[in-house]
Amino acid sequence: MICAALILAAQPTQGQAPPGSAQSRAELLGRQTYPGPSATPGAETEGYAVTSPSEKDIGEQQILKRKEEYKPFTVSIYSPFYWTSNAALVSRGEQDDVLVAPGVTLTYRPRITNTFYLEFGVVQQFFFYDQLTELNFASLDVIAGATYYVPQFHNLTLRAVYDYNRLTDTDNFDELFANHSIILTAELPFRVARAQQIVLGTALNLSFAGNPESPRRNNYSLYSYYDLALSRSFSLDAAFQFVVRDYYSGDRTDVNEILSLSANYRIRDWLMLSALSSFSWNQSNHSVFEYSVANIGGGVALTLKF
Repeated sequence: MICAALILAAQPTQGQAPPGSAQSRAELLGRQTYPGPSATPGAETEGYAVTSPSEKDIGEQQILKRKEEYKPFTVSIYSPFYWTSNAALVSRGEQDDVLVAPGVTLTYRPRITNTFYLEFGVVQQFFFYDQLTELNFASLDVIAGATYYVPQFHNLTLRAVYDYNRLTDTDNFDELFANHSIILTAELPFRVARAQQIVLGTALNLSFAGNPESPRRNNYSLYSYYDLALSRSFSLDAAFQFVVRDYYSGDRTDVNEILSLSANYRIRDWLMLSALSSFSWNQSNHSVFEYSVANIGGGVALTLKF
């Protein structure tokens, strides 16, 4: 949700990127800036032992364990890879391709109180295509904001960040587009069981400056996540996002649905392997911008906290 691209006025030909395709490809294939829910890793997560037949005799058992020190710094290095059915997100003349999207995220989240955190981050990601190399691009984001938790209101999470995004080519890093936006999110988690969680959320991505001006747009999103932890190491995730995209130029409005599925295996606390897939359908008041796409692949992520 953090990239933008130049909007062209004409119908794209086969092999060309359609108007606004880079920001849409980054949303489908890139790293999200707002935090998603984390599935409960096991039955002991809440601090209580697994229910046993003798519980009525001895009472509820609470596990005593050392409280972990809060670690505000996070470094994440990741490399998803995909087969995509419609690489340029065109309405006709689709071409499939394979791409890899390595990236790195640096985040500092100082804890001000138990429910209020500041956030500063840098995200750099590259998108390399196997055959359609003219679609290659890179995205740099600089983020600053805050997160506030409201435990008395069903653990509501509120987040507001400023995001500066710079979109470039991958040869000389020449700037294609720069955008300034405010991202506001609100999430409500619902614990179904100790190993299952559903999160409902809404997000506003409001652009207030851009260069050039034509690709700018506001995103209004509703989304939901479902997380299932089958063990301490293996989890399944599903997410659905409904987005209305209101462009500043060209009297253009799009409606987009994105379904994402993943299976994650945590080898170590800092190393995770994933099978990834996403499916997207885009409708527009200008038919040239309508498309559908399927992306299937995997990824590896290394995350360190300190």
